Amino acid sequence: MAAIANTDYEGEIKNQGDTVHIRTKPTLTINDYEATQEISVERPSSNLVDLLIDKGKYFAAIVDDVMETQADMNLMGMWADDASEQMKIAIDTMVLAGLSAGVAAENKGATAGRIDGTIDLGAAAAPVSVSATGTDTAVDKLVDLGQVLDEQNIPETGRWVVIPAWFASRIKKSELRDASLAGDGTSMLRSGRLGMIDRFTLYSSNLLPTVPGDSATRIFAGHSHGLTFASQMTKMETLRSESTFGTIMRGLQVFGFKVTDGTALTELYATPA
Repeated sequence: MAAIANTDYEGEIKNQGDTVHIRTKPTLTINDYEATQEISVERPSSNLVDLLIDKGKYFAAIVDDVMETQADMNLMGMWADDASEQMKIAIDTMVLAGLSAGVAAENKGATAGRIDGTIDLGAAAAPVSVSATGTDTAVDKLVDLGQVLDEQNIPETGRWVVIPAWFASRIKKSELRDASLAGDGTSMLRSGRLGMIDRFTLYSSNLLPTVPGDSATRIFAGHSHGLTFASQMTKMETLRSESTFGTIMRGLQVFGFKVTDGTALTELYATPA
């Protein structure tokens, strides 16, 4: 989430149930000008968007004294590291599952594009079939996602796309595996680094939501100003167990997310060919 979302408000979180007030960017009016005329001055006002920190994830584990004595490693430290990784997986999964509803209607579906209106990004029961070669390749669909954002006047710098492993595999099998075409000194097949394609920074994830009935994956692209995410580990503590001889380690992480600009997000509903 830190790579694809605006996380400027994390420092304001203290507990679950907090509300973070986000001040949005105003839009100024551009007027015609002629010599000798008086100019009119407007007072831009920013709308406040409330981000509710209403979600939480926790873990709790106990290390029995006997286990800790017999172990040849630091069990508490090992479990804390694993809890951190599992926490990130659980939160990312939940946030990615909630993005689709916030994507602007003209940025997804079989008739996407605010201006064009003919870009096929897939729809329910009719996902786009993505191939390694021919038509509708992975690279073709990335270009389509870029066009959708272009038509919404979304900034070119700071764009991202989150793709599943099978989509990344088709990119590596495309003509971009040639280092000269990709603009790199080493082929992506050798380096394993996808880098940037058509102004998108590519991130691969196994946590994107899938629809089993269509065998399809929801692939998201956009700009960080379209999504706000805030998270804080508010509780991390150890205490002695009352029911056994051992030490309990537990932690609570609270978070919230909000699509603040649906036009800055786009969705590809696709299945591997």
